[in-house]
Parts: sequence; structure tokens; C-alpha cells
Amino acid sequence: MSTPSDADSSIEVIRQDLPRGEYRAVLFDFDGTLSLIRRNWHEVMISMMADVLEATGGEESRKELEIQIEEFVMRLTGRQTIYQMIQLAEEVKVRGSKPLKPLEYKYRYHELLWVEIRGRIDDLQQGRAEADEWTVPGSHRILEQLKQRGLALYLASGTDLKYVHHELRILGLNRFFGPHVYGALDDYRNFSKEKIVQRILRDTGVAGEAILGFGDGFVEIEAIKKAGGVAIGVASEEEARHGVNAWKRQRLIRAGADVIIGDYRRQDELLARLGL
Repeated sequence: MSTPSDADSSIEVIRQDLPRGEYRAVLFDFDGTLSLIRRNWHEVMISMMADVLEATGGEESRKELEIQIEEFVMRLTGRQTIYQMIQLAEEVKVRGSKPLKPLEYKYRYHELLWVEIRGRIDDLQQGRAEADEWTVPGSHRILEQLKQRGLALYLASGTDLKYVHHELRILGLNRFFGPHVYGALDDYRNFSKEKIVQRILRDTGVAGEAILGFGDGFVEIEAIKKAGGVAIGVASEEEARHGVNAWKRQRLIRAGADVIIGDYRRQDELLARLGL
């Protein structure tokens, strides 16, 4: 089996006048940007939601439901999972049925996702799998390089905070972020990626232009750009673990990404382009 080389991992600069060298803090998304433990999560969610909507007795086919569900699931990717479940509840209402509370749908989703990922977590915890197998290639090294350059590292995820802490630990990534790890809460109004960007500005006292962000979803790219920072869109191919995912790339560019990468194999070149 051939090993993907650096040539498989392009760096596409969308914004030609990239600022250089003035960065002081970095915000990372988690799933799809660093971790691949939850790979295929959207398939689990879409299938669960299709089951719920089919039970309302509507006239739509399963395929039609899945297409509709995929649209709002992916549109809300990057926000807390609860927002996708709020939308599911609205879809149930539209079809004339009484929905469960969004939190109940979220718990059901977590139970189904656990069936999908528990083997991966067990393998990592028992040493049957290496952390590098379940991270975007180059994740550990780029975090190490950014840390060595004195940048403050923050992580914000739409996944529940307790799961983020656990998965960071078994992937060996927790040491890079220290206390600066944020994730979804049952009281969902107290967390958003935009709020974390504002926290970074308060914590560090830097201007928005000094923030660098990495993410594979619409929400974190928009939050970084709104603050005036530079956004690196990580269009990761989660299954193959090399190359650029065309669908992610298009969405990330629409969100305002300044640079598109598929993984971190060419991080030396990327950091040089950023003046780091």
C-alpha cells in the first residue's frame, strides 16, 4: 500500500494578501479538523432523523426526507448539536405531529453515535490503535509547532464538552490546549464559537487580526472572519485521510476561508506563508 505524500495535500490560497507573522492566538475546531473519531457522524444523525420524520406518516419518500435533512444538518454543522435537534423538532411540527424535546433527540443521537464510535475509542484506550490513525494527518505536529512559536491555543467544538475532553485525552491532544477547551453545554445559550472568539480577544488583549482559525465547518470560519482574523479551511477527506474534500472546500470558501488545506502534511509551507 502506498503512503500519501505531501504532494497529495495542496495549499490553496484564496486571499492573496495574507497578513504575515502578527498572530498571537489560534482557535481550532475539533471534529474533522483535528479528530476523526466521530467520522460518519452525519450519516448516523441523518438516518436517525429520517426515522423520526418517517414516523409522522408523511407522503415523502425516505430519499426525499434524507435530502431535506442533509441540507439543514450540514448547514448547522459547527454549531452545537442541539441546534440540529431543534430543527428536527420543527420539522416534526410542520408535519402535524408532536415532537419530543430537542434534548431528548440529542440523547437518542448520542446513543446511536456511540454504537458507531465505541470500537474506535476502545481501540485507542487499549493501545490497539495509534492516535495518528484517528486524527487529521499532521495534527500533533502543527499544534506542537504553533505552541513552540508562543501562540495561545484554543479549542471550540459543537460536540458536548465532556466528550471533547475525553477524546482529546485519548488522542493525546489535551496537553496543547490546557484550560482553553470549550464545547457544547445542555444550557446551549451559554456557548457559541463566536463567544469563544470574543473570549480569546479578552484573554489575550489582542486585536482580531492577530487570531488565526482552523476549521472544517461554516460556523467557525464565519466567527473568525467576523472578528477580523485569518481563517484556514480544513477540507479534510475523513475516510481516505488525504486529499481535499470538494464539498467541504466549496462551503468553506463561501464562508470566507482565506486558505484551503486538506490536512497538515505541508504545515511547514503553510506556516511559512503565514510568516510563522
